[in-house]
Amino acid sequence: MLAELSRKMKQLMCLLIWFFLLEAPAFEIPTNGLPEFTEYGDLVELAPAKFQFVTDNRRYQRSLSEEESGERMENVDQVTLYSYKVQSTITSRMANTIIQSKLVNNSPQPQDVVFDVQIPKGAFISNFSMTVDGTTFTSTIKEKTVGRALYSQARAKGKTAGLLRSRALDMENFKTEVNIRPGAKVQFELHYQEVKWRKLGSYEHRLHLLPGRLAKHLEVDVWIVEPQGMRFLHVPDTFEGHFDGVPVISKGPQKAHVSFRPTVAQQRKCPNCSETAVDGELVVMYDVHREEKAGELEVFNGYFVHFFAPENLDPIPKNILFVIDVSGSMWGIKMKQTVEAMKTILDDLRAEDQFSVVDFNHNVRTWRNDLVSATKTQIADAKKYIEKIQPSGGTNINEALLRAIFILNEANNLGLLDPNSVSLIILVSDGDPTVGELKLSKIQKNVKQNMQDNISLFSLGIGFDVDYDFLKRLSNDNRGIAQRIYGNQDTSSQLKKFYNQVSTPLLRNVQFSYPHTSVTDVTQNSFHNYFGGSEIVVAGKFDPAKLQQLGGIITATSASTDLVLETLAQMDDLEDFLSKDKHADPDFTRKLWAYLTVNQLLAERSLAPTAATKRKITKTILQMSLEHHIVTPLSAMVIENAAGDERMLADSPPQDISCCSGALYYGSKVAPGSIPSWASPSPTPTALSLVAGPPMEATPPSHVIRVENDPHFIIYLPKSQKNICFNIDSEPGKILNLVSDPESGILVNGQLIGAKKPQDGKLSTYFGKLGFYFQSEDMKIEVSTENITISHGSHTSILSWSDTARVMNSRVVVSVNKEKTVTLTLDKEMSFSILLHRVWKKHPVNVDFLGIYIPPTNKFSPKAHGLIGQFMHEPKIYISNERPGKDPKKPEASMEVKGQKLTVTRGLQKDYRMDIVLGTDVPCWFVHNSGKGFIDGYYKDYFVPQLYSFLK
Repeated sequence: MLAELSRKMKQLMCLLIWFFLLEAPAFEIPTNGLPEFTEYGDLVELAPAKFQFVTDNRRYQRSLSEEESGERMENVDQVTLYSYKVQSTITSRMANTIIQSKLVNNSPQPQDVVFDVQIPKGAFISNFSMTVDGTTFTSTIKEKTVGRALYSQARAKGKTAGLLRSRALDMENFKTEVNIRPGAKVQFELHYQEVKWRKLGSYEHRLHLLPGRLAKHLEVDVWIVEPQGMRFLHVPDTFEGHFDGVPVISKGPQKAHVSFRPTVAQQRKCPNCSETAVDGELVVMYDVHREEKAGELEVFNGYFVHFFAPENLDPIPKNILFVIDVSGSMWGIKMKQTVEAMKTILDDLRAEDQFSVVDFNHNVRTWRNDLVSATKTQIADAKKYIEKIQPSGGTNINEALLRAIFILNEANNLGLLDPNSVSLIILVSDGDPTVGELKLSKIQKNVKQNMQDNISLFSLGIGFDVDYDFLKRLSNDNRGIAQRIYGNQDTSSQLKKFYNQVSTPLLRNVQFSYPHTSVTDVTQNSFHNYFGGSEIVVAGKFDPAKLQQLGGIITATSASTDLVLETLAQMDDLEDFLSKDKHADPDFTRKLWAYLTVNQLLAERSLAPTAATKRKITKTILQMSLEHHIVTPLSAMVIENAAGDERMLADSPPQDISCCSGALYYGSKVAPGSIPSWASPSPTPTALSLVAGPPMEATPPSHVIRVENDPHFIIYLPKSQKNICFNIDSEPGKILNLVSDPESGILVNGQLIGAKKPQDGKLSTYFGKLGFYFQSEDMKIEVSTENITISHGSHTSILSWSDTARVMNSRVVVSVNKEKTVTLTLDKEMSFSILLHRVWKKHPVNVDFLGIYIPPTNKFSPKAHGLIGQFMHEPKIYISNERPGKDPKKPEASMEVKGQKLTVTRGLQKDYRMDIVLGTDVPCWFVHNSGKGFIDGYYKDYFVPQLYSFLK
């Protein structure tokens, strides 16, 4: 009886203690930057916290009387989430976000509490604080090694409360774990900042809400302040109707507020459920008004921000290579959705666009070896090709990208691209390389070295296996962006959405300038391309005392003309506007400038040519990190108590310079001369190349010097804009000198081969072998109809025409396009293209032969000679007295050249670059008798004894 009474007394005592804990007043903790947190909130492109609670005794149920709402709230966990609040303010695209949570341990035993928050990748953490059972921890920024050393000291003493570290996925995790005693309260508060980037015509603000449980107070507020004025605001339903009517939207001409504050009852998945339905994204989309000038210049507190997003421009033609992973891991729904998306994308191509498709597994295939026009017939054929793809095998990313780059480079080198067009590569892959080159840094370097500066690379990573950071580095290095989708997402719609971001190039070579001398520290102001629906942002400093009005000038090239736009800033209007709104951030210009500058410096650091330069950039980044109190890849945040004997550490994930995932206009991230030579973009080796120094004669890229067939020489004279032709009738085995420049050490000779038998009493001859000698490099290259032999000193390499390959040294690049062309490029300024003509092996007369194409260039010395070399220094010609010839279709004329007067005949020769079988007609004036009078001397004067003999 006594034992039973004792047992009941203990139960009653436990019940009284438990009731006392339940009725304890709500705790009050300083908000550290949220003085009006219960009144309003601000939010930026954020994925708020998902809270994980690790308990010792797991779960049980109890009832809790809710003082304010009177609602029944069941707690199935021993730690209660008292409040979960997220605020963001967006002022002129500069977003500041605060995430705050308050928890209490209602269990009679100590509990572990985990604060695990996701923030957007590229955002900078600016502050973190927490109060645990009355002890407050605050943060300071340190250089990363110093921060880690301080943390290690505390850990050695057993005084660390947990390690905080951001980790890189699509989002970055910020996480800490603390152990709190029964009845203890804890508050966490995290601040971060980022820039909103415009994509597809709008700014998108995503909040990934994962509180993990019912919260007594759940408040999310987004305040948007845009001086330009708001064109629209939209909050789509992303919770399948569960919170219909819960978001409250208020919109004015220049301000908007979105509030999401579901009650406990509304948070429940069902009326009797204890699980929360707040598990997903809250999305806010908006755009601003833009005047016809398309630029907006905002100035405040000695900083300016220049926004540029023109619309209503005609699209620039694009040359696009789709590089698609068809390895075994793409089997099933991923491949099916990719095919469906590609069919839609191909339908979106415009008539002026050119395209091709490269698909790869352990091998690399091309639908077409060259770019083709986006006609209905070609698009239909490409769709049939894609539909027949059967995924299998490994993943050879390196060779696939080099093949795509080769196709675009070759087309550019041969003058087949519209000079006003934009070239793009879109890579779609779901895995790491498993075949060929496996080292990611080597692939990155290969792509960078081979990519000319008129090409942008965009990457879409599919699934969980792909190395997304690698794809982002790859794209960022080459003026593009990357995006990732997971296997549980709709691949088709995501691929189409990704393509739409880059499908409408509107401007090239966008440049910003600010002529006033008081303007300093301007962020990146040179951009490769501008795509419709995006936005370019430039920021800088100025001295208000020396400047009454700030103006910016934008120059760019559109599809039809060169543009010059001037934008003027109203110096006082913005200050008046911001002062009237308590949610506006008066410091937004400084923060935005710092955000852009730090990311630009990180990009420069990754390409620094010397250790000294890298140290200097590192020092600048650290100074800015300390001055602006932000965590960068080179700094860390130390969180410690007032005594300094308990510490935590928050450092940044590995460096990712792709801060601005919506910025589809990547240009030169660094100052001229600060990029190492191996990373410098390759100029197009045609007469239209832009080179330093005085202007050179600009020649249309379609005009080159050609030698084709048996053999026909077509000499293009840029100043006269005339094609002059002649034939050389010789015999098989003879070696003709084409270019001989002993001063610059460049030699080109060609050896003749004969047809299988004469026709009409004449044996036709062709070039069957070409020899190139680059003396300063000690490099000899022999191109025959069988193979390509490269001799560099004592080393010899042999390439087959059945290969697609690229061989480089410091000055010479040899590119082989399978069964079609070999291109030799010297110093990125001089090029030679060799076309392979294959004939039916059983043809009774014809044989395989070579054609050679050389763009005119001023890079040879004055002593250059040879059948072609002598015309690199153009002779003056005068053609007159055009008259009917013996053949009515071939008029005659008189040509004065080199002191002689010759009779020439108008005719047609062939250029086989566009059509290797039929060729394209090239009109020219034909000089008879093997070019006598037009060439110096007689053609036999150009015979040389060996394939690598200079002309005597």
